[in-house]
Amino acid sequence: MTTAVGTRDFLLPDLGEGLSEAEIVEWRVAVGDVVTVDQSVVEVETAKAVVDVPCPYAGRVVALHGAAGEVRPVGQPLITIAPLDDAPDPHATYREEERAGSGNVLIGYGTGHGGTGRRRRRPRLALAPEPGAPASADRAADPAQTGGPAAAPLVISPIVRRLAKEHGIDLASLRGTGPGGVIRRADLDAAVAAPAPAARLAAVPDAPAAHVGLAPAGDGDTVIPLTGIRKVIADKLSRSRREIPEVTIWVDVDATGLLETRAAINAATPETPVSILALLARICLSGLRKFPQLNAHVDTEGQRIIQSAGVHLGIAAQTDRGLVVPVLRDAQRLTTRELAAALAETTAAARAGTLPPARLTGGTFTLNNYGVFGVDGSTPIINHPEAALLGVGRIVDKPWVVDGQLAVRKVTQISLTFDHRVCDGGVAGGFLRHVADCVEQPALLVANV
Repeated sequence: MTTAVGTRDFLLPDLGEGLSEAEIVEWRVAVGDVVTVDQSVVEVETAKAVVDVPCPYAGRVVALHGAAGEVRPVGQPLITIAPLDDAPDPHATYREEERAGSGNVLIGYGTGHGGTGRRRRRPRLALAPEPGAPASADRAADPAQTGGPAAAPLVISPIVRRLAKEHGIDLASLRGTGPGGVIRRADLDAAVAAPAPAARLAAVPDAPAAHVGLAPAGDGDTVIPLTGIRKVIADKLSRSRREIPEVTIWVDVDATGLLETRAAINAATPETPVSILALLARICLSGLRKFPQLNAHVDTEGQRIIQSAGVHLGIAAQTDRGLVVPVLRDAQRLTTRELAAALAETTAAARAGTLPPARLTGGTFTLNNYGVFGVDGSTPIINHPEAALLGVGRIVDKPWVVDGQLAVRKVTQISLTFDHRVCDGGVAGGFLRHVADCVEQPALLVANV
């Protein structure tokens, strides 16, 4: 899209994994700055991660579209670049880099890699009409095209229109805070949070009658819109509970031997320590090699079970943004020390919000250490579409019978939540017992690694 002669608009690219919008966290440049091809110009937050976005154009920044905290839909302008005074062609640098293939490429968007030489057609900036509205509704809503004031609410984002319809909000009743009075996502979120459910319900002709009895938000109530990562988590967990017939089994285990093994490893090589989580991951990988039925997912449309060739191990991590599950691809290829290093790096990046979306999907089995919250057990929800999840509780001193004598040992509870469609109790119990035996007798791992 071109806003003036010689200038180029860089649109928010497709960040992958079906993400349709992103929130601006921080601009890396300001109006007047000179940028180069593939220079990071803005940090955005999606429902999955915080991502640095590189610009494929070189030149001088003449406009930034959106302020920090504003949500921008994919395909809408992020930044406008003008050529430098001494640059003969504002697009030459981009085309040269595109042909060569630059190194800073986003998922689903970026400079080319040779081959056909064709460029991807960029989405056209338009005022999205309501479903069923005539095509002229777009132009009627745009003062720049009609030469007069808008006859309809100024809404660029189809996401805003969809959410307004879902919440029963009349867009004509909102005052937009965007440029030229455009109604932004923030304006809609504020309207959703406002305590006016009766008016909103009246605007929705097909609202279920049962909703009329819902109590409005009262004075002093905190209203938190279910958006961003919270909405993604809610949708995914709801789908998992809705589709997967899950069963949870558990067993108490003596983890004294596992702690002693870890202490011995770290005493021998303190420069490369191994965590308990890394040892548990190694044990899980050993169990999945013996019971591959759990490293699978159900293809409901194809009516089949697909067992994965590699173990893409998900690690449940609590972050300030919510629960995320970063994935270690082909974890079975890593040594225990490599697992420990990868886990430390991955969980740190997840908490910092710097993992790309591709690192947060594609898992085949999840390990969840909820013991860090000081709890003994849990019945976690499976990370859809996976088939199983191993949970580990806190390790505490408890009385335990050893060789017929009562002793104080380091005891934990481990649980396995599994999809009953992929296996029966025999396989699930066999896997959990294998994990428990390896926790109690880590030497058993030697025979399986």
